[in-house]
Amino acid sequence: MAKLSQEDLLAQFEEMTLIELSEFVKAFEEKFDVTAAAAVAVAGPAGPAAAAEAAEEKDEFDVVLTGAGDKKIQVIKVVRELTSLGLKEAKDLVDGTPKPVLEKVNKEQADKAAEALKAAGAAVEVK
Repeated sequence: MAKLSQEDLLAQFEEMTLIELSEFVKAFEEKFDVTAAAAVAVAGPAGPAAAAEAAEEKDEFDVVLTGAGDKKIQVIKVVRELTSLGLKEAKDLVDGTPKPVLEKVNKEQADKAAEALKAAGAAVEVK
């Protein structure tokens, strides 16, 4: 096998996607029993792309109540429907905004909860 120069290797890495590069790093670490701490420097210039890719892979979301709005009683009712909280706990949550209503739920549940809270007049963020 012909030995590749650094320039040839870098040219190959430039053509790889971040996922392919990540898989290569894992295989390299396993093969040579090392950890690639410098891999961050390689992925550094592609930072925004890596951040966008991480956002796409996110599978757990938090629904945060940021304001109760004018219809506080309706918001408390929706909070009670979404959680297993009692009346006092739900009222305390609504009064103490911003507070998370649901944590580590899937995208579908987070969207449904946010829609229900917004329909009741609340201000909501999905993180």
